[in-house]
Amino acid sequence: MRKVFSVALVALSTVLFGQVAKYSNEFLNVGVSARALSMANANVASANDVTAGYWNPAGLLFQQSNLQLGLMHAEYFAGIAKYDYIGASKRIDSNSVAGLSFIRFGVDNIPNTLELVDANGNVDYSRIKSFNAVDVAVLLSYARTMPKLKGVKLGGNFKVIRRKLGDFGGAWGFGLDLGAIYDYKKWRFAAMGRDITGTFNAWSYSLTDEEKNTFEVTGNEIPSNSVEVTVPKLILGTSRQFMVWSDRISILAELNLVNTFDGRRNTVIKTDVWSMEPMLGTEIGYKNIVFLRGGVGNIQKALNAKGNAYTTTIQPNIGAGVKYKIFALDYAYTDIGDRSLALYSHIISLKIDINKKPK
Repeated sequence: MRKVFSVALVALSTVLFGQVAKYSNEFLNVGVSARALSMANANVASANDVTAGYWNPAGLLFQQSNLQLGLMHAEYFAGIAKYDYIGASKRIDSNSVAGLSFIRFGVDNIPNTLELVDANGNVDYSRIKSFNAVDVAVLLSYARTMPKLKGVKLGGNFKVIRRKLGDFGGAWGFGLDLGAIYDYKKWRFAAMGRDITGTFNAWSYSLTDEEKNTFEVTGNEIPSNSVEVTVPKLILGTSRQFMVWSDRISILAELNLVNTFDGRRNTVIKTDVWSMEPMLGTEIGYKNIVFLRGGVGNIQKALNAKGNAYTTTIQPNIGAGVKYKIFALDYAYTDIGDRSLALYSHIISLKIDINKKPK
């Protein structure tokens, strides 16, 4: 029983201590909208609706209505973790758009066994409680066309982050993103700088004396207040759309290069300082009503089943979408062949146009 208790403590301490600065605020890298996820997250150049507030706020300027709403719900690891997104964007004038995005990633009802054993050493299952581990982010977006810089659009995010681990601890964080889009002939180029000033999460913990004692007697470190920094990331993208068959069929292709500067990562190109990961997505549309999508990303080196050699793995994604009047419904399947480590594959998102302008 003592071994079972120790395992439970290790699991809880992993939640408390697993805040590695190199992978800080990773819930903000999951992505929003089934359209983008089916294209392997290659979306910083082609994002043209309310979800651009997440991907590249400069893309908000392409929305075709005065007001847009976006919704998405997803469940990871066989429903253990839930991911929710709601966004809204409003055109201010012909040159500017503002947006608001809310993102929540949470694991609810986690058993807390810190008090499983009472003061007399007896196991009492009635003492097991539960807690939630929740990450929340609010993004305030603003985008503006630059009339003096022909073809250039700029956008930025101010984001507030709240992370909560039951009553044990939590963090507040703040950061800035900056995005740009440039149209040149039939090509679109984009750059998205996330956490450009560094996003700082200030962690504070509150454990009872009994919980601290449990950590000490089981050889676990007692967490202390700290500051965690998310270093900047630069995503470069380019896209182009082709029209065929009397403009009935559109073919969109986009390539993104995700550049990180926090040391070596398991990516295609990696150094001790800089790493780069490519993502490629495509979308085929018919009369701007029905869409088929696909993408390839998450290219990594992984050990084979025997554990004696490395192989290259990729994660292919596919999806589809349909538009009807003011509604757009999108679907993505992101776990083809179980290439993803997450026990999850199906994503559905909805977009609603309000006060749509006539074309």
